[in-house]
Amino acid sequence: MSPALTPDQARRTVLGAQQLAATRPIRPTAGQVGRVFNALALLQIDSVNVLARSHYLPHFSRLGPYDRTLLERMSSRHPRQMVEYWAHEASYIRPELFADLRVWQRRTWMRARDMPQELREKVSAAVLDLLEQKHPLSARQVETLLGHESGTAAKSWGWNWSAVKRVLEDLFEQGIITSAGRSAQFERLYAPTGSIHPLGARALDQPDRTEALLRLTETAARSLGAATANSLADYFRLPVRETLTAARILTSEGRLEETEVAGWKGPVFLHAEARTPRHTRARALLSPFDSLVFDRRRLQEIFGIEYRIEIYTPAHKRRYGYYVLPFLLGDRIAARVDLKADRAAGVLLVQSAHLEPEAPGNTDVELAAEIQLMAQWLGLSAVMVRPVGNLAPALKLAVNRD
Repeated sequence: MSPALTPDQARRTVLGAQQLAATRPIRPTAGQVGRVFNALALLQIDSVNVLARSHYLPHFSRLGPYDRTLLERMSSRHPRQMVEYWAHEASYIRPELFADLRVWQRRTWMRARDMPQELREKVSAAVLDLLEQKHPLSARQVETLLGHESGTAAKSWGWNWSAVKRVLEDLFEQGIITSAGRSAQFERLYAPTGSIHPLGARALDQPDRTEALLRLTETAARSLGAATANSLADYFRLPVRETLTAARILTSEGRLEETEVAGWKGPVFLHAEARTPRHTRARALLSPFDSLVFDRRRLQEIFGIEYRIEIYTPAHKRRYGYYVLPFLLGDRIAARVDLKADRAAGVLLVQSAHLEPEAPGNTDVELAAEIQLMAQWLGLSAVMVRPVGNLAPALKLAVNRD
């Protein structure tokens, strides 16, 4: 077993692996955008657009105001550097991970297997035939072209989805079809996987399950730097017991090292190429769906904060707000802010701002600078701070001072 890491060392190791330790570039290049994505291995997708689409935010956190079209090209131009599939949740992933994830992902709650078999087979054949002839298509377009109307199928299938929508999600989960992009309304545009994936039809070849798990576990370890088996499993939503076994195999092969960190439950696995920076220079607003944040238990182990997204919490029961972003300063979570882009007014609204215990004394100034930088990146001309939260008065002064 490798020497134990202190909590501070473990935190810096994680921030280094997550590309949040170094000074940001002055003008982010396409190569830097690609390298950040390769290091993270995934970008979680979410439809909430109160601030910006979630998959755009991790690169801003790490690179500052980058050109979003650089990221868009990676998922739309051949050969694609990002493809969409299930990972932690719906995500953009590195194409080489697709086949391995396809072996291990089982989102059974969205499958069409509870439909009558004859109906399922009939609709599946019709959908595949249509997409082979004409793609990409949204679910709505597929329904229209096949002559189905939403809601006419058995309503007990969930969300009142039609048979066509249910089958589309089933075929997507199986990896037979994929997303060729998103519409202006952020609807998935479906196409046969072989026409989208850089490997073509070979992307559907089945890898060995054990080898696939080893690759996914090592990828998660590389992206996380240091992690428990639970966190390694959570990165791609793999089964914990099998992931622990894979981590120990990788340790025996010298690709991971087993260690421990005070306050972390269970053995900790350190990627053999992980580095522990002596200092971290992070100043980053973190999306609720950022890969540093989406494992809430791990976030508490690393930073000692309890964090949850309160989008689905009734307004009167929210503690911090609707779309709350933790603010990383150095190697600490220093604050959390509820942000909203009022695009019609051209204003970035700070709905609330809360200081964390033991936050650095300059948190208000650094947060003001980061929020103003985000406003510029989003094409908003002003920042407005509402008087909610213990940091709001100081933050408002810092924003107005600039």
